[in-house]
Amino acid sequence: MSDIKLSKEDHAWLAERIQSYFNSELDQDIGNMDAGFLIDFFAETAGPVFYNQGLRDAQVLLSRKLEDVTDELSAMEKLLPSKR
Repeated sequence: MSDIKLSKEDHAWLAERIQSYFNSELDQDIGNMDAGFLIDFFAETAGPVFYNQGLRDAQVLLSRKLEDVTDELSAMEKLLPSKR
């Protein structure tokens, strides 16, 4: 898996959310750089955990969809004429 790369917009949005959280929930002000360091830390350490869970979720969904397709294909089978 490659490193998680965030767009500048996403990174800025996350930094703003982290700063807001620290301010409202922890009554602490943190700067934009500190929020950015937290984003980088979580992207490196927690990112793979969330990524892997996303892959597992996608695999379950895909398995269900393939099962549905298999059922549909089975329903389309033609009955063979009976031999007399």
